[in-house]
Amino acid sequence: MTATRKVRVRFAPSPTGGLHLGGVRTVLYNYLFARRHGGDFVLRIEDTDQSRYVPGAEEYIFSCLAWAGLEPDESPLKPGAYGPYRQSERKAAGLYQQYADQLVRDGYAYYAFDTPEELEKMREQFRTEDNPSPQYDHNVRMEMRNSLSLSLEETNVLLEKGIPYVVRIRMPEKETITFTDMIRGEVSFDAGLSDDKVLLKADGMPTYHLAVVVDDHLMEITHAFRGEEWLPSAPVHVLLWKYLFGLDKMPQWAHLPLILGPQGKLSKRDGAKYGFPVFAMNWTDPRSNELTEGFREKGFLPEAFTNLLAMLGWNDGTEQELFSLEELTEKFSIDRVHNGGARFDYEKAKWFNHEWIKRVDINKLQEAVSPLLAEHGFDVSDQHRVAKVLGLVRDRCTLLPDFIEQAGFFFQRPANIDAAAVKPKWSEAKNLFFTELIRNFELATLWKAEELENNFKEIAAANQLKPGDVLLPFRVMLVGGKFGPQVFDIAEVLGKEETVRRIQQALPLFN
Repeated sequence: MTATRKVRVRFAPSPTGGLHLGGVRTVLYNYLFARRHGGDFVLRIEDTDQSRYVPGAEEYIFSCLAWAGLEPDESPLKPGAYGPYRQSERKAAGLYQQYADQLVRDGYAYYAFDTPEELEKMREQFRTEDNPSPQYDHNVRMEMRNSLSLSLEETNVLLEKGIPYVVRIRMPEKETITFTDMIRGEVSFDAGLSDDKVLLKADGMPTYHLAVVVDDHLMEITHAFRGEEWLPSAPVHVLLWKYLFGLDKMPQWAHLPLILGPQGKLSKRDGAKYGFPVFAMNWTDPRSNELTEGFREKGFLPEAFTNLLAMLGWNDGTEQELFSLEELTEKFSIDRVHNGGARFDYEKAKWFNHEWIKRVDINKLQEAVSPLLAEHGFDVSDQHRVAKVLGLVRDRCTLLPDFIEQAGFFFQRPANIDAAAVKPKWSEAKNLFFTELIRNFELATLWKAEELENNFKEIAAANQLKPGDVLLPFRVMLVGGKFGPQVFDIAEVLGKEETVRRIQQALPLFN
């Protein structure tokens, strides 16, 4: 890549289902690299396999990226100068057929007319104990029905008759393919071990192999980050760049390490088995109506989600673990990405969320939590009060739904009072204390936590009680159990009337 080319990176998902957290990490690294270098982040929909297309999947992808704060500079929703941004639309514009034809003319690809039955026969014929799954490669291509094994006249007859065909790349029998990966360094492959991949299907739609090379060229992509599962396809892609556009035009590649689960590559099945999300957001497959839970619905903040993803395979060389998106943009470097698999730890993921709940701006926290409180019937119309409540309990919450339990008593009286926690040490002196406390509170003109605490301690001393002897009963009266933030902060937020009413209603339960 020359120094004058503007950095352009892309994420090219297939609209076939939910967005795995590995996919979002690829988006994140693309996004950070583009922002770090003043470049463009492009989203291109790779819908070449129409048989796997799932309605709603494309819209879902855009929603996930919007939630995570990783919106692209160019996409089907935000077209730029390099459209169309869906491969199906690019196919309609004839962008792939011409390159497939060029490869055939130049001897780098060929027409293959084999039927499914003929392909199956080949697999049976060439299957051995050492080779249980024969490939369509240099070992068998001359035994098949294609423009290499047929004469030019025979090939033209089939084409004129409209016999269905695919275009396959003609992989060299003996050639070493080498390229430099930004993470792994120099990588080499024996081209003879790769099969003759289909480049253009019978319906004229390109496969990923042809489309990704053509689109990256036409969209002037300078760097391509993708998962390491695509490494085996690299020889095909390098050759296509060499044959069509020249290796000097090829983007710099970085093959990202896998995200590992308890048993190998992290999968949707792992999430179902071990009870953690693997998709960015809830995804319901319209074909099976199966729901796969997402990080958003589980109760993760987007700031925590992007932070934990960044650390799955990267660090800045320090002990720092908490990064905002702005800090990640400033610190991110592709050469700090590890080349080994990164193991996903759900407990660590929850730690990230807990830390971000504590540090995120209170207004952002309100935006995320208020809808949850409202869903449970809590009145959140007084946003100033809601902010105060969240500020008191945020340190106690790991996931956003935790706010329901930790803050619910601020919005409605507890349904149950844990009298058993109080009764064993209850006494008439404590009963008198709370009777006097009610009178004192009813007369109070200043309702602030500090004043309430001072009054509480004075009345306890006058009744020859230690404040600690009556603090637990007071807490249980207000919240229903042995939990919650500083009890006088709770009373301040509840207000005078509600605090007094809760003491009055709970007091008979302890006698």
